[in-house]
Amino acid sequence: MTIGEGRSPEQLRDLIHELTHATHRAIGAPVESIRVVLRECPPTHWAAGDVTIAERRATQAGN
Repeated sequence: MTIGEGRSPEQLRDLIHELTHATHRAIGAPVESIRVVLRECPPTHWAAGDVTIAERRATQAGN
């Protein structure tokens, strides 16, 4: 999974847990064989609609 940077280690750990168990429930794979890889992307390197996450955050902070 690719997500924007900025989450705490605890949040990342919770995400790993939830993804693992959702996969287990959805397809029945044994928990021991499920692999989760998190890739964190800098907010300046991820954009939607020609606006980066960093730009979106800056706009939201200004409101």
